[in-house]
Amino acid sequence: MGQVKTFLKKVYEIIKRPEMRILPGQLAFFIVVSLIPLIALVATIASKLGLSIEVLSDVLAGAVPSSVIDLLASITMTEDLNFNIIIFFIAGFLLASNGLYSIINTSNQIYRIDQKSEISRRLKAIVMTVILVLLLLFIVIMPILGDLILNMITSNIANQQVINIINNIYRICSYPIMLFLIYFNIKLLYTMAPDTRIDHHSVVPGAVFTTIMWFLSSKIYAFYVEYFSNYNQFYGSISNLLVLLMWVYIISYIFTLGISFNSTGIITETIEMKRIRKDK
Repeated sequence: MGQVKTFLKKVYEIIKRPEMRILPGQLAFFIVVSLIPLIALVATIASKLGLSIEVLSDVLAGAVPSSVIDLLASITMTEDLNFNIIIFFIAGFLLASNGLYSIINTSNQIYRIDQKSEISRRLKAIVMTVILVLLLLFIVIMPILGDLILNMITSNIANQQVINIINNIYRICSYPIMLFLIYFNIKLLYTMAPDTRIDHHSVVPGAVFTTIMWFLSSKIYAFYVEYFSNYNQFYGSISNLLVLLMWVYIISYIFTLGISFNSTGIITETIEMKRIRKDK
Protein backbone atom coordinates (compact mmCIF):
# COMPACT_ATOMS: atom_id res chain seq x y z
CA MET A 1 0.00 0.00 0.00
CA GLY A 2 2.88 2.33 0.80
CA GLN A 3 4.40 1.70 -2.62
CA VAL A 4 1.14 2.66 -4.32
CA LYS A 5 0.97 5.93 -2.36
CA THR A 6 4.61 6.72 -3.20
CA PHE A 7 4.02 5.96 -6.87
CA LEU A 8 0.85 8.06 -7.04
CA LYS A 9 2.64 10.92 -5.27
CA LYS A 10 5.43 10.87 -7.88
CA VAL A 11 2.86 10.74 -10.69
CA TYR A 12 1.08 13.76 -9.16
CA GLU A 13 4.39 15.62 -8.99
CA ILE A 14 4.98 14.92 -12.69
CA ILE A 15 1.47 16.07 -13.61
CA LYS A 16 2.04 19.34 -11.71
CA ARG A 17 5.15 20.17 -13.76
CA PRO A 18 4.79 23.30 -15.95
CA GLU A 19 5.64 21.36 -19.12
CA MET A 20 2.68 19.01 -18.56
CA ARG A 21 0.38 22.04 -18.86
CA ILE A 22 1.96 23.19 -22.11
CA LEU A 23 3.53 20.31 -24.06
CA PRO A 24 0.42 18.10 -24.50
CA GLY A 25 -1.48 21.01 -26.07
CA GLN A 26 1.40 21.85 -28.41
CA LEU A 27 1.78 18.19 -29.36
CA ALA A 28 -1.99 17.85 -29.91
CA PHE A 29 -2.05 20.84 -32.27
CA PHE A 30 0.69 19.48 -34.52
CA ILE A 31 -0.75 15.96 -34.41
CA VAL A 32 -4.11 17.32 -35.62
CA VAL A 33 -2.31 19.23 -38.38
CA SER A 34 -0.36 16.12 -39.42
CA LEU A 35 -3.04 13.46 -38.80
CA ILE A 36 -5.08 14.14 -41.91
CA PRO A 37 -2.15 14.06 -44.38
CA LEU A 38 -0.74 11.01 -42.55
CA ILE A 39 -3.99 9.05 -42.85
CA ALA A 40 -4.36 10.35 -46.41
CA LEU A 41 -0.93 8.99 -47.31
CA VAL A 42 -1.72 5.60 -45.82
CA ALA A 43 -5.15 5.52 -47.48
CA THR A 44 -3.68 6.44 -50.89
CA ILE A 45 -0.92 3.83 -50.72
CA ALA A 46 -3.43 1.24 -49.49
CA SER A 47 -5.73 2.02 -52.43
CA LYS A 48 -2.79 1.60 -54.83
CA LEU A 49 -2.26 -1.84 -53.28
CA GLY A 50 -5.89 -2.71 -53.95
CA LEU A 51 -7.08 -2.36 -50.33
CA SER A 52 -10.48 -0.81 -49.75
CA ILE A 53 -11.28 2.18 -47.54
CA GLU A 54 -13.43 -0.08 -45.36
CA VAL A 55 -10.34 -2.13 -44.44
CA LEU A 56 -8.54 0.97 -43.17
CA SER A 57 -11.64 2.05 -41.24
CA ASP A 58 -11.96 -1.40 -39.64
CA VAL A 59 -8.31 -1.30 -38.56
CA LEU A 60 -8.65 2.19 -37.07
CA ALA A 61 -11.81 1.13 -35.24
CA GLY A 62 -9.68 -0.85 -32.80
CA ALA A 63 -8.00 2.28 -31.41
CA VAL A 64 -9.93 5.35 -32.61
CA PRO A 65 -13.46 6.58 -31.72
CA SER A 66 -15.99 6.06 -34.52
CA SER A 67 -16.74 9.81 -34.78
CA VAL A 68 -13.06 10.46 -35.48
CA ILE A 69 -13.01 7.74 -38.16
CA ASP A 70 -16.09 9.27 -39.81
CA LEU A 71 -14.46 12.70 -39.89
CA LEU A 72 -11.15 11.41 -41.26
CA ALA A 73 -12.97 9.31 -43.86
CA SER A 74 -15.00 12.29 -45.09
CA ILE A 75 -11.90 14.49 -45.37
CA THR A 76 -9.11 12.24 -46.57
CA MET A 77 -10.42 9.03 -48.09
CA THR A 78 -11.55 10.39 -51.44
CA GLU A 79 -10.62 9.79 -55.03
CA ASP A 80 -9.20 13.33 -55.26
CA LEU A 81 -6.12 12.04 -53.45
CA ASN A 82 -5.02 10.41 -56.71
CA PHE A 83 -4.63 13.81 -58.42
CA ASN A 84 -1.03 14.83 -58.98
CA ILE A 85 0.17 12.04 -56.73
CA ILE A 86 3.85 13.05 -56.62
CA ILE A 87 3.11 16.58 -55.36
CA PHE A 88 0.59 15.16 -52.92
CA PHE A 89 3.14 12.70 -51.50
CA ILE A 90 5.79 15.38 -51.03
CA ALA A 91 3.34 17.81 -49.39
CA GLY A 92 1.79 15.00 -47.35
CA PHE A 93 5.10 13.84 -45.91
CA LEU A 94 6.17 17.39 -45.08
CA LEU A 95 2.87 18.16 -43.33
CA ALA A 96 2.76 14.81 -41.55
CA SER A 97 6.33 15.27 -40.33
CA ASN A 98 5.18 18.25 -38.22
CA GLY A 99 3.63 15.84 -35.75
CA LEU A 100 6.84 13.82 -35.46
CA TYR A 101 8.87 17.03 -35.22
CA SER A 102 6.73 18.09 -32.27
CA ILE A 103 7.29 14.69 -30.62
CA ILE A 104 11.06 15.20 -30.98
CA ASN A 105 10.87 18.65 -29.36
CA THR A 106 8.58 17.38 -26.59
CA SER A 107 10.98 14.50 -25.82
CA ASN A 108 14.00 16.82 -25.73
CA GLN A 109 12.30 19.20 -23.31
CA ILE A 110 11.19 16.43 -20.95
CA TYR A 111 14.59 14.70 -21.01
CA ARG A 112 16.31 18.11 -20.63
CA ILE A 113 18.36 17.48 -23.78
CA ASP A 114 19.99 20.24 -25.83
CA GLN A 115 18.27 20.51 -29.20
CA LYS A 116 20.20 19.55 -32.29
CA SER A 117 20.11 21.80 -35.34
CA GLU A 118 16.79 22.62 -36.99
CA ILE A 119 17.78 20.78 -40.17
CA SER A 120 18.81 17.68 -38.23
CA ARG A 121 15.51 17.53 -36.36
CA ARG A 122 13.49 18.14 -39.53
CA LEU A 123 15.32 15.36 -41.38
CA LYS A 124 14.82 12.97 -38.47
CA ALA A 125 11.12 13.88 -38.37
CA ILE A 126 10.78 13.03 -42.08
CA VAL A 127 12.59 9.70 -41.59
CA MET A 128 10.33 8.91 -38.62
CA THR A 129 7.30 9.83 -40.74
CA VAL A 130 8.35 7.39 -43.48
CA ILE A 131 8.84 4.65 -40.87
CA LEU A 132 5.47 5.44 -39.26
CA VAL A 133 3.66 5.34 -42.62
CA LEU A 134 5.24 1.95 -43.42
CA LEU A 135 4.28 0.62 -39.98
CA LEU A 136 0.71 1.88 -40.36
CA LEU A 137 0.54 0.22 -43.78
CA PHE A 138 1.77 -3.00 -42.17
CA ILE A 139 -1.01 -2.69 -39.57
CA VAL A 140 -3.55 -2.22 -42.38
CA ILE A 141 -2.24 -5.17 -44.40
CA MET A 142 -1.98 -7.53 -41.39
CA PRO A 143 -5.76 -8.21 -41.13
CA ILE A 144 -5.87 -8.95 -44.88
CA LEU A 145 -3.05 -11.47 -44.53
CA GLY A 146 -4.73 -12.90 -41.44
CA ASP A 147 -7.99 -13.40 -43.33
CA LEU A 148 -6.15 -15.08 -46.22
CA ILE A 149 -4.32 -17.44 -43.87
CA LEU A 150 -7.57 -18.16 -42.01
CA ASN A 151 -9.35 -18.98 -45.29
CA MET A 152 -6.50 -21.28 -46.34
CA ILE A 153 -6.72 -23.13 -43.02
CA THR A 154 -10.51 -23.44 -42.88
CA SER A 155 -10.87 -24.37 -46.58
CA ASN A 156 -9.35 -27.79 -45.81
CA ILE A 157 -11.58 -28.44 -42.81
CA ALA A 158 -14.98 -30.03 -43.28
CA ASN A 159 -16.21 -29.77 -39.70
CA GLN A 160 -18.14 -26.51 -39.28
CA GLN A 161 -17.77 -26.59 -35.50
CA VAL A 162 -13.98 -26.62 -35.79
CA ILE A 163 -14.15 -23.76 -38.30
CA ASN A 164 -16.25 -21.72 -35.85
CA ILE A 165 -13.74 -22.39 -33.05
CA ILE A 166 -10.85 -21.24 -35.27
CA ASN A 167 -12.77 -18.09 -36.28
CA ASN A 168 -13.51 -17.28 -32.64
CA ILE A 169 -9.86 -17.74 -31.66
CA TYR A 170 -8.84 -15.45 -34.52
CA ARG A 171 -11.27 -12.73 -33.38
CA ILE A 172 -10.11 -13.03 -29.76
CA CYS A 173 -6.46 -12.73 -30.82
CA SER A 174 -7.08 -9.66 -32.99
CA TYR A 175 -7.20 -7.27 -30.02
CA PRO A 176 -3.90 -8.41 -28.43
CA ILE A 177 -2.26 -8.18 -31.86
CA MET A 178 -3.62 -4.65 -32.33
CA LEU A 179 -2.37 -3.64 -28.86
CA PHE A 180 1.06 -5.09 -29.61
CA LEU A 181 1.32 -3.18 -32.89
CA ILE A 182 0.32 0.07 -31.15
CA TYR A 183 2.88 -0.68 -28.41
CA PHE A 184 5.59 -1.36 -30.99
CA ASN A 185 4.91 1.97 -32.74
CA ILE A 186 4.92 3.92 -29.47
CA LYS A 187 8.10 2.24 -28.25
CA LEU A 188 9.83 3.04 -31.54
CA LEU A 189 8.80 6.72 -31.29
CA TYR A 190 9.93 6.93 -27.66
CA THR A 191 13.32 5.46 -28.61
CA MET A 192 13.96 7.51 -31.75
CA ALA A 193 12.54 10.90 -30.74
CA PRO A 194 15.08 12.29 -28.21
CA ASP A 195 18.24 13.84 -29.68
CA THR A 196 20.40 11.40 -27.75
CA ARG A 197 20.91 7.66 -27.55
CA ILE A 198 18.08 6.02 -25.60
CA ASP A 199 18.20 2.40 -24.44
CA HIS A 200 15.11 0.77 -25.90
CA HIS A 201 14.59 -1.19 -22.67
CA SER A 202 14.23 2.06 -20.71
CA VAL A 203 11.15 3.12 -22.70
CA VAL A 204 9.24 -0.14 -22.21
CA PRO A 205 7.36 0.98 -19.05
CA GLY A 206 6.18 4.24 -20.63
CA ALA A 207 5.25 2.46 -23.88
CA VAL A 208 3.21 -0.16 -22.00
CA PHE A 209 1.47 2.55 -19.95
CA THR A 210 0.69 4.65 -23.05
CA THR A 211 -0.60 1.63 -25.02
CA ILE A 212 -2.97 0.52 -22.25
CA MET A 213 -4.17 4.04 -21.49
CA TRP A 214 -4.57 4.81 -25.22
CA PHE A 215 -6.85 1.78 -25.63
CA LEU A 216 -8.84 2.38 -22.43
CA SER A 217 -9.22 6.15 -22.88
CA SER A 218 -10.31 5.75 -26.53
CA LYS A 219 -12.97 3.19 -25.56
CA ILE A 220 -14.18 5.23 -22.57
CA TYR A 221 -14.27 8.47 -24.56
CA ALA A 222 -16.06 6.77 -27.48
CA PHE A 223 -18.65 5.40 -25.02
CA TYR A 224 -19.07 8.86 -23.48
CA VAL A 225 -19.47 10.53 -26.89
CA GLU A 226 -22.05 7.97 -28.03
CA TYR A 227 -24.23 7.85 -24.92
CA PHE A 228 -23.67 10.92 -22.75
CA SER A 229 -22.26 13.90 -24.66
CA ASN A 230 -24.39 16.62 -26.23
CA TYR A 231 -21.82 17.78 -28.79
CA ASN A 232 -24.36 17.63 -31.63
CA GLN A 233 -26.79 19.85 -29.73
CA PHE A 234 -24.22 22.58 -29.05
CA TYR A 235 -21.82 22.31 -32.01
CA GLY A 236 -23.99 20.89 -34.80
CA SER A 237 -22.09 19.92 -37.93
CA ILE A 238 -18.65 20.50 -36.38
CA SER A 239 -19.29 18.12 -33.46
CA ASN A 240 -17.11 15.41 -35.05
CA LEU A 241 -14.28 17.93 -35.34
CA LEU A 242 -14.57 18.68 -31.61
CA VAL A 243 -14.51 14.94 -30.85
CA LEU A 244 -11.29 14.68 -32.91
CA LEU A 245 -9.67 17.60 -31.07
CA MET A 246 -10.61 16.30 -27.63
CA TRP A 247 -9.49 12.75 -28.45
CA VAL A 248 -6.14 13.92 -29.85
CA TYR A 249 -5.54 16.05 -26.75
CA ILE A 250 -6.28 13.09 -24.45
CA ILE A 251 -3.90 10.86 -26.42
CA SER A 252 -1.24 13.61 -26.52
CA TYR A 253 -1.44 14.05 -22.75
CA ILE A 254 -1.07 10.30 -22.21
CA PHE A 255 1.81 10.19 -24.71
CA THR A 256 3.60 13.06 -22.97
CA LEU A 257 3.00 11.46 -19.58
CA GLY A 258 4.58 8.25 -20.90
CA ILE A 259 7.70 10.18 -21.95
CA SER A 260 7.88 11.70 -18.45
CA PHE A 261 7.60 8.25 -16.89
CA ASN A 262 10.49 7.05 -19.04
CA SER A 263 12.65 10.09 -18.24
CA THR A 264 12.14 9.78 -14.47
CA GLY A 265 12.05 5.98 -14.38
CA ILE A 266 9.33 5.95 -11.70
CA ILE A 267 7.65 2.80 -13.05
CA THR A 268 10.98 0.95 -13.19
CA GLU A 269 11.88 2.17 -9.70
CA THR A 270 8.52 1.00 -8.31
CA ILE A 271 8.91 -2.46 -9.86
CA GLU A 272 12.49 -2.72 -8.57
CA MET A 273 11.49 -1.68 -5.04
CA LYS A 274 8.73 -4.28 -5.06
CA ARG A 275 11.17 -6.96 -6.20
CA ILE A 276 13.69 -6.02 -3.49
CA ARG A 277 11.02 -6.15 -0.76
CA LYS A 278 9.84 -9.51 -2.02
CA ASP A 279 13.40 -10.88 -1.93
CA LYS A 280 13.76 -9.74 1.67
